[in-house]
Amino acid sequence: MEAFKLMRELKTNFEQESIYLPREKGLNLLETTLENDKQISAKCRDAKVEDLWSLTSFFGYSTQTFVQAVNLLDRFLAMMKIQPKHLSCIAISCLHIAAKLVEEECNISSSHDLIRISQCKFTISDLNRMEKIISEKLNFQCKAVTAFTFLHLYHEITLLHTSERKPHLSLDKLEVQLKACLCRIVFSKAKPSVLALALLAQEIEAIQSVDMLEISQCIQRHLKIADGELLYWRELVAKCMTDYSSPECSKPDNKKLVWILSRRTAQNLHSSYYSVPELPTIPEGGWDESASEDSCEDMSCGEDSLSSDTEVPCSPPSFHQRTSVPHSQDDSTHLGAACHF
Repeated sequence: MEAFKLMRELKTNFEQESIYLPREKGLNLLETTLENDKQISAKCRDAKVEDLWSLTSFFGYSTQTFVQAVNLLDRFLAMMKIQPKHLSCIAISCLHIAAKLVEEECNISSSHDLIRISQCKFTISDLNRMEKIISEKLNFQCKAVTAFTFLHLYHEITLLHTSERKPHLSLDKLEVQLKACLCRIVFSKAKPSVLALALLAQEIEAIQSVDMLEISQCIQRHLKIADGELLYWRELVAKCMTDYSSPECSKPDNKKLVWILSRRTAQNLHSSYYSVPELPTIPEGGWDESASEDSCEDMSCGEDSLSSDTEVPCSPPSFHQRTSVPHSQDDSTHLGAACHF
């Protein structure tokens, strides 16, 4: 019964996937565009998708949110002529739309935090207006059938037909591989069902499971995916994974956020560090009531001065922490975290 339900869901998604594919003509135009100030190139798009991956990790969003955001971004870029200066606003808007579609409401970061952490130069009203434009241009068909959808269905079907003693097929690893592929515009041309099956077949080959290989072949026959089409994308996936595994590859999920301070804020933090008064030494001798009272008075004075008159510089949070970053309205640059690649 469970297997029948999964296969029916698989067939339904397979019939709908073409609705959410980016226009291939628009993607081809991006690939042939050279980097300049007037048009967005494939390299520019790929770099922005890596930024989205880093922001997804920072805010604790799921892989599904990231994949949905990339789908929205590619569909919009493939139908609209966009200037590079607007790309950041578009990408962050896609991420925010995707988060509202996928994440629990309590886990969705505010527009203010998204803008501040990404260090983009636009306002909340700009973000809201861009979200509305994207939704309208995509005919409000925002929640797409993606390779993530098929990857999870394939994984469930495979586990349902294999015993626990068989080699483990890691869904987390498959998701990371999918994210790595989506950082390259060429994979936006693949049908989600085919890309997910190429990733699955690649991983099954790696763990050398004959039973799982037969299951993947049954899925291929059920969806009527041609051998040549699957082989083409498997070769591209294999090359992408080889490049991704190399030491030279800069992985977005391992990036550290870098704090960028204005000169004024840096000077204030530097001077406040040296203005912290030294705490009195606690005596190590025998207990003396009168001496201890004096010491307590000295220490309380020190505590008062720390709490009321002095700023203590605090260290920035780690990459995976969701935190509120204070900043000054007078600073020339927002105090936040930027992802550098």
